[in-house]
Formats: sequence, structure tokens, C-alpha cells
Amino acid sequence: MPEHPPHSISPQQQAVEEELVRTVAASFDATADGRLRELMQSLTRHVHSFIREVRLTEDEWKAGIEFLTAVGYITDAKRQEFVLLSDVLGASMQTVAVNNKAHSTATEATVFGPFFLEDSPEIEIGGDIAAGAPGEPCWIEGTVTGTDGAPIPGARLEVWEADEDGLYDVQYGDDRTSGRAHLHADEQGRYAFWGLTPVPYPIPFDGPVGRMLERTGRSPVRAAHLHFMVTAPQRRPLVTHIFVRGDEQLDIGDSVFGVKDSLIKDFIKQPTGTPTPNGRNLGGKPWSRTRFDIVLAPAGA
Repeated sequence: MPEHPPHSISPQQQAVEEELVRTVAASFDATADGRLRELMQSLTRHVHSFIREVRLTEDEWKAGIEFLTAVGYITDAKRQEFVLLSDVLGASMQTVAVNNKAHSTATEATVFGPFFLEDSPEIEIGGDIAAGAPGEPCWIEGTVTGTDGAPIPGARLEVWEADEDGLYDVQYGDDRTSGRAHLHADEQGRYAFWGLTPVPYPIPFDGPVGRMLERTGRSPVRAAHLHFMVTAPQRRPLVTHIFVRGDEQLDIGDSVFGVKDSLIKDFIKQPTGTPTPNGRNLGGKPWSRTRFDIVLAPAGA
């Protein structure tokens, strides 16, 4: 049985409500752009359906408007609270699912997240994206190929991540650039770089989205991950992350629903003093390494 009994609505009241839905949807009939017309009319029907299903009160409507206003006020060039809201509602992952259909052996996509920035520094293969950010060094390597197995020379990889304190560079407010960079695969489609071993961290929870999670008893913590965006001519762009096998947060749950089994990788701890792949001197620090072979789908797939 449902937790609450269904609302009893008279036929007369139903007719009034349904007429309003038809009237509002019809107001978009003259929209010249057919796709925009479809979006607006479908949105109208779904919003009205939600209001009618839950019998939204005027106080609840006002609270919703105030919540969205607060989301807008806290959003700026370095903090995208609307993306955060989309993420925690699973809307971001659903959009990813709709727009990145499974194709052969292509690497699965996941959420973009709110911390990507344009114009990241460029590094050479074997360079360090950490740029002084605190954390355990990690060697990440792999190949970029097509679904036919052929290497994709020159593929561009954007990579970004949080530091060991669970913060991205933009969260410090001092204009630092760390934990992010881009590089290009070599002629054999190979890439490699130094980053940090990912750690779990909470999404920003000092704003309206965080308050919503607290009110609903949900954790803001994300499973440990490293972001990738990979692009190449004639290939479908890929936005994804890799996750750390053994991370306890994987069992608890990822606050933005971004985990896919195929993206969970082994981050293998290396004892202090283990020689590094490119001869880098880590000053006696322990480090880890992982491999992530990326497969891009053809454009339009």
C-alpha cells in the first residue's frame, strides 16, 4: 500500500486543473523552433503533473522558489550550485546516460561535476598536474584508442582532481592553479602523468544544496575519483572519472550517483624507495600507480 492515501479530487476540480495544463501547453504552439516547442510543452506537463500529484501547497511553492533563488545567489564563476543540484538529484547522470549510449567497447561516461575550468595548464607526457597540491603522488598511464583498437595519436586529455584535503584549487579563493592540466597522447596513443591518489571528499555543503541533503538525511560525500575529459577529431567526446577500488565510500554510496563498475580501477601502493617509471625523485615519499586505457566511440555513435 502507498505510504499516504491518494488525494481525493472531485471531477470538477480535476477538470479545472487539466484545462490549465492544456492552456499553458498550447501557449507554446506558435514556437517556431520545433525542438524548443517540444521541450517547453513537455516541461509544462511534467511540472504541472508534479504539482498535482503531491498537491503542492502555496507555502511549499514559496519555499521552492526561495531555494532556487538561493542556488542562484551562491553561484559564481568558480562555484556552480545549479550543477551541484542537478548532480545530487541524479539529473546529471540521467542526461549522461541518454546522451552517451553504450557503443561496442567504448569507455563509459559519467558526470562532469562543477569544478572544471577552461584554459588549464598544458603538461608534457610524464608531467605533474598536482603543481604543489598536497597528497600522495600517483602515476597514471594508459592508451587512447578507438573501438577498433587503433591508437588515436594526439588525443587531448583534460584531467582534474581534489587534493588530499578534499578541495579543488578553485575552492581556496587565492587564484592558485593545481590538481588540473591537459596533455596529448603520443603517436601510439599513449599518455602518462603524475597526479594525486584520489580521496573521498564532500561536495560543497555550506549552501542550499548542502542544506537540502542534511534535511533529507543524505551524505554529501563523493567516492574518491579522478576526472577525465578526452577529445579527438571524429570521436565522441568523453567525460568520465576513474574510481579507487577498495574505497569504503563505494559501498556507502556516491552522492552524485557517478560510479560505474567499469570505471573502478586498482590504485597500487608502491613502497617507499620503489623506482618511479620516469625516474622522478619523490624524496622518499610512498606513491601509487594505476592504469586507465580509454576507448573513444566514433562521432555520432
